[in-house]
Amino acid sequence: MDSVVEDEKKHDQRLEETMAIFEDGGDRCLQKTIKIKKRPPRCHDDDEWGCVQEKKKPRMKKMMDKARCPSPHATPELPVILRNRIKALGGSDVTFVIQKPLFKTDVSPGHNRLSIPLNQMQQSFLTPEESERLNSGGNGKKCAEMEVMLIEPSLHRETISLRKWNMKKASGNSTSMYVLVTKWNSVRRRNSMKEDETVQLWSFRIKSKLGFALVKRRLQDDPRNGSLRGILDS
Repeated sequence: MDSVVEDEKKHDQRLEETMAIFEDGGDRCLQKTIKIKKRPPRCHDDDEWGCVQEKKKPRMKKMMDKARCPSPHATPELPVILRNRIKALGGSDVTFVIQKPLFKTDVSPGHNRLSIPLNQMQQSFLTPEESERLNSGGNGKKCAEMEVMLIEPSLHRETISLRKWNMKKASGNSTSMYVLVTKWNSVRRRNSMKEDETVQLWSFRIKSKLGFALVKRRLQDDPRNGSLRGILDS
């Protein structure tokens, strides 16, 4: 009889110890378990869900970047109103030259020029004779130039000078660009050109004489393209 009572006491004691352990450490164990569950799944060969998640994000980012940035080889359309203006002047051989953001120096009154980097041009626009002429001069004010017509985004026509600059870098290498100079400040002010604004430059010919049309990207994106809306910023 006494042994039965003693066994019951030992049983009750072990039960109390077990409950105490649960009350003291149970919450911590539960928290540890929750943290483990919150960890992101690792990518193992047998963990299909984890692999799919890690591979899916860069693929989605690539698709979004592609949607925002069309192929650089895709030729845009010249706005109808400018194409008609060129045609009315007797122009032809319309060629897409470059699309670029306006740099700080492009809108600086002190520089008074629009740069056309050769390594960003989509197509060449000079005849062999014109190219030889621009390469025949020196640098700076001594370099050779050509007077060309420029049709502005406002549809105003300006006569402007085209030159080629060859510049040496600190590394010893050289870089070349074409520039539109002399009256660029007037063009910039008339069309409210701003830094980082995207523009397109197109070339054309009127009886073999070279001309350019300057397009603001906002007009290019306007699906109507047949009205003056969007041409002027001011």
